[in-house]
Amino acid sequence: MDAEGLGWLLVPLHQLVSWGAAGAMVFGGAVPYIPQYRDIRRTQNAEGFSTYVCLVLLVANILRILFWFGRRFEAPLLWQSVVMILAMLLMLKLCTEVRVASELNVQRRVFADLEPRHFWRWSRFGDYVQCVLAFSGVAGCVTYLSLDSALFVESLGFLAVLTEAMLGVPQLCRNHRHRSTEGMSIKMVLMWTSGDTFKTAYFLLNGAPLQFSVCGLLQVLVDLAILGQAYVFTRHPLKPAPHAAHPASAKAL
Repeated sequence: MDAEGLGWLLVPLHQLVSWGAAGAMVFGGAVPYIPQYRDIRRTQNAEGFSTYVCLVLLVANILRILFWFGRRFEAPLLWQSVVMILAMLLMLKLCTEVRVASELNVQRRVFADLEPRHFWRWSRFGDYVQCVLAFSGVAGCVTYLSLDSALFVESLGFLAVLTEAMLGVPQLCRNHRHRSTEGMSIKMVLMWTSGDTFKTAYFLLNGAPLQFSVCGLLQVLVDLAILGQAYVFTRHPLKPAPHAAHPASAKAL
């Protein structure tokens, strides 16, 4: 096969690989939550999953979308944020319904009360939506007024990816506090790790802003730390103290 014929074959193959990588980038971030979502629906128990993971991802992806208006980056990264926001809202809806159904005679908590001790522990999914819309509105106005500042735009991008890099920290803290990973989907964390590794490689190979690559590496390290917890706590489970309350009564973050 001559060079011209080989080039005719490689061009569409390269385009196909590019489309596949872009599709994996758009939807790959949400895929790890499918096993956790199914586990919660099956067991009707959301105690093992920290809803603060949803908070971290919602904030991170809203800020990333706002960063796009100041410094355009690849479209797959933008659409990934849109898909992730929708996925986190679905996770929040399920977790809220399951938690409220298991709580009897508990005072109704709403976002409009603005009580810090009840933050992100509201009784209706609609209150979470109100909070997300309020944050989006305030952050959007500040961004619109500051788009002419290169320092603000770069800081916004760094804050967006740094927040996302902290994704696993709520789950890491929850596991450490309970000395257990019971209720956490190991499949979810394995998918986190593989997805974050692919994502970081994608950032490096496609010349994404430096903030994306640095925070992607940090995210992989947090994922590995959670997997380390799963290994240690499985090999050395915490022995219940005599007459102690049942661990299932403990609340995740």
